[in-house]
Amino acid sequence: MVKNADLTQWDALVILSGDGLLFEVVNGLMERPDWEKAIQTPLGILPGGSGNALAASVHHYTRASPVWGEDLLTSCGFVLCKGLVSKLDLISIRLSSGARIFSFLSLAWGFVADVDIESEQFRQIGALRFILSTLLRIASLRIYQGKLAFLPAENEPESGFSTTDSRLPDHLLVPLEQPVPQDWTLVEEREFVLVLAMFQSHLGEDLLAAPDARTDDGIIHLFYVTAGISRATLLWLFRAMQSGTHLDCGCAHLVYRRAKALRLEPLSEAGVMTVDGERVDYGPIQAQVHRGAARLISA
Repeated sequence: MVKNADLTQWDALVILSGDGLLFEVVNGLMERPDWEKAIQTPLGILPGGSGNALAASVHHYTRASPVWGEDLLTSCGFVLCKGLVSKLDLISIRLSSGARIFSFLSLAWGFVADVDIESEQFRQIGALRFILSTLLRIASLRIYQGKLAFLPAENEPESGFSTTDSRLPDHLLVPLEQPVPQDWTLVEEREFVLVLAMFQSHLGEDLLAAPDARTDDGIIHLFYVTAGISRATLLWLFRAMQSGTHLDCGCAHLVYRRAKALRLEPLSEAGVMTVDGERVDYGPIQAQVHRGAARLISA
């Protein structure tokens, strides 16, 4: 609908949903011939899904105490009434199929993506679906082999690379079949439990995954957990994430880095990858942040 709508009729687009429908709206706007103007349409979110990660992030940015359910809906309603507009980072995602999509929330592989997709069978129980699926997946923990590389946020990138897409050109990325630039950090091939790139603060209503994230900080908040972590420790990490204290535990298997771009190459034959909670093609994937490319009604 947003690909073809006359956007001059409205001052903003407000989505009552979870994160998945907003993902569709963002990509619909970016597929328009007038994408450059269309993506500047202010976007608002009212939580109506299971995860509601962006809504929880918007509430977090008001610096109010955490809330859930109807209280989160009320908080986001007040934010909309204030009508303050912030810039919103968009992350360009390049898939192994050659497709390009745009993200505002997260990219996940391994445990987090598995829980997200496998919990669909429990959708009728609402947000509890994630808790149930988390417990089931911890009980039967999977390990994935892969490679990871990223451009550290503090690095000045090498000169830009050419791109064939005029929509927000990915000047930090080279084609997937080429080695990453020399100023990137390579994580040696290893076994992962999960890789999670966060672009906002929350992974769910009650999961403060990236406490320092902001709507337009221009940062990919990159987390990965390596094999060898115990089930008890992994469960503890996710419980600590409810208060955003998981980075304070000193867990040797949890790594956090701030990046501008990344490439992930899974070597395990089977697996799940998600972008903003939506399943995408499984295979090599890379991403670059475009700072403040969209607009969000936020605190």
